[in-house]
Amino acid sequence: MPNRKLYAGAKLRELRTRLGLTQKDFAGKLGISLPYLNQMENNNRPVSTTVVLGLAQEFGLDVTELSSGDTERLVSDMREALADPVFAEDSPPLADLRLAASNAPALARAFLDLHRAYRQTHERLASLDEALGHEGRATPSPWEEVRDFFHYCDNYIDAVDRAAERFAGQAQGDLAQHTERVLEGMGVQIRHAAGEGVRHYDRASRTLTLSPRAAPETQRFQLLHQYALLAQSQLLEATLDLARFQTDTAREIARIGMANYFAGAVLMPYTRFAEAADETRHDLERMSIQFGASIEQIAHRLSTLQRPGAKGVPFFFARVDQAGTVTKRHSATRLQFARFGGACPLWNVHQAFETPGRFLRQLAETPDGIRYVILARDVSKSGGAWGTPTRRFAISLGCELRHAPKLVYADGLDLDRDEAFQPIGISCRICERAHCHQRSVPPLERQLTVDPDHRGTLPYQIGG
Repeated sequence: MPNRKLYAGAKLRELRTRLGLTQKDFAGKLGISLPYLNQMENNNRPVSTTVVLGLAQEFGLDVTELSSGDTERLVSDMREALADPVFAEDSPPLADLRLAASNAPALARAFLDLHRAYRQTHERLASLDEALGHEGRATPSPWEEVRDFFHYCDNYIDAVDRAAERFAGQAQGDLAQHTERVLEGMGVQIRHAAGEGVRHYDRASRTLTLSPRAAPETQRFQLLHQYALLAQSQLLEATLDLARFQTDTAREIARIGMANYFAGAVLMPYTRFAEAADETRHDLERMSIQFGASIEQIAHRLSTLQRPGAKGVPFFFARVDQAGTVTKRHSATRLQFARFGGACPLWNVHQAFETPGRFLRQLAETPDGIRYVILARDVSKSGGAWGTPTRRFAISLGCELRHAPKLVYADGLDLDRDEAFQPIGISCRICERAHCHQRSVPPLERQLTVDPDHRGTLPYQIGG
């Protein structure tokens, strides 16, 4: 795949504004003309190598921050939305979508919000939902709103992450015992007793109850979660204020997400965790033992190592249930997940349910020609007692092929043989592969031919 030119006008304007510099001063420090800077900020010209070097040398910028991660996410989301039949057959070319995502990201997000509102209204009408009688404009569900918030901030919240790292550094002895002492010093009573749920906090008596049936790492995580809600409330509220959620429900969901983020960042402090990832070559089991965390927690944390100036390997992370529904998702790579519908059935994460306790490896290639090393594993969770239901999930963790030498799971794989790479997609609705044997629905951007006298793998042929 040829390298695309780097258009990063929005990033340049954001950096200049953050530094409090005028265009003239900024251009002078970079050693370029004012018109040249103006053209780059408006995406009329790509960012040159000279400017990239100047940003690194003059301002200490991690040049990977100029990458078009947000742009690619928006482009992927818009392509999927525009595949909706409501837009008929004339979909804007990919180049136009990239221009819109680069030059007018706020407009692109507004378009996605509008399409989501349309889909919700359409689905209510189709199912005769009770919401037919509700008044007011359609809004994204609180869950979707929070999911998109974390999605577009690269699943990394710097202020919360650094506060968690400081707390971990202050811990004396066992982390759980240290946290209990801190909470008790705040007047919180801690007890371990079986009951409904894993954690319960009684505000009136200031009593925190943890279930002894939960795994030790789960109890430790829930202890830190409660500490975050009580002792880090100002930090969490300030971060939530910046997010500007549309509903109180979304804000409450995000508060839980922030507390979870803090707890995970305490258990796996950024700097020490990143160093361990390099030393073990991202061996999830070794890191699980080292940090006293579950395999899922380790995998999720690896996908958040996006601190400016100290970024780790960019991973995508997802958790799916047995129906193929993606219940958690994040991508620091060019691979993006479908916003609607299930995950690609050719993805090895679906097979993980068949081999509990084992890691599955996969070499895969997406329709854009990008190749990945993908790891999948069942992470089903027992209810902790006889007769209680088991929550069945599987996780997937992957990175682009160029990072394979840093991944212990890539050892022994035939990375140079084209046939070793499984063709996977994002969503059947926008996947361009014409001969996929697992296709569930035809691509909405392509013409179909139906021949009653011929039947191949599919009951139709996909045109160009």
